[in-house]
Amino acid sequence: MLIVLNIGFFIWQLTFSDSSESDQVAQAGIQGVSERDQNSIEFGAIPYRLLHPGRDCGIGETSPGEADVVCEGTDEYDRAAADPHFVALDDAPWFLTIFTSMFMHGGILHIAFNMLFLWIFGNNVEDAMGRGRFLLFYLLAGLAAVYSQAALDPSSTVPTIGASGAIAGVLGAYALLLPRARVLTLIFIIFFVTLVEIPAYVMLGIWFVLQFLPAVGQVATPDVAGGGGVAYFAHVGGFAFGLALVRLFATRRPGIPGGPAPTAY
Repeated sequence: MLIVLNIGFFIWQLTFSDSSESDQVAQAGIQGVSERDQNSIEFGAIPYRLLHPGRDCGIGETSPGEADVVCEGTDEYDRAAADPHFVALDDAPWFLTIFTSMFMHGGILHIAFNMLFLWIFGNNVEDAMGRGRFLLFYLLAGLAAVYSQAALDPSSTVPTIGASGAIAGVLGAYALLLPRARVLTLIFIIFFVTLVEIPAYVMLGIWFVLQFLPAVGQVATPDVAGGGGVAYFAHVGGFAFGLALVRLFATRRPGIPGGPAPTAY
């Protein structure tokens, strides 16, 4: 169901043009903000809105010829709102964007890898929790992820989208529930390709380190973290949530799979 919902949201996103401005933005004379960009802003999780409930945002020129997302309660918003090029957005309620953002993605590879990891690792975690508890766990992991990223730079107006944070929670749960399950992993070494069985705790440990190190860099340079790219701190927050709370949700121990679980790395 979660995979179907994610794919459904992505197909909905594709109905918005990535190469032309929306009518609202075009009429205001703002360049470089496509229909899909505006959709991501309106339904993505904007850190400033999450930490300042009730504040709406818009698109305005923060400097000549440069448009940006600005939110109520800031000097940038006051200046941009006075400009004729300002566009007031029809934002979804801030609390709703916490959940809509979890089902939106930035491209084919983004959703493909997220759904692959959810399909591979979510199955056993769901077995341990049951459907209802797993769904609640998944959504709460996503909630922990978006607020982890928001706490890194509370003034950021860059929308966060993607299921990665919620899925990171599933990976953290899997690491504790089935640490010795072996994962069939595809490895590339220059032109050499091979399949190797790796214990889940080793693979997920490597994955976590690859998220944690860039996250530390984002903590050291929050201005860069608020400028777009990968929300590494959301991955770290989701994974930590999964490690910390899996025992509260798991009602039984999942059986070790009969064979290795296939995945790509």
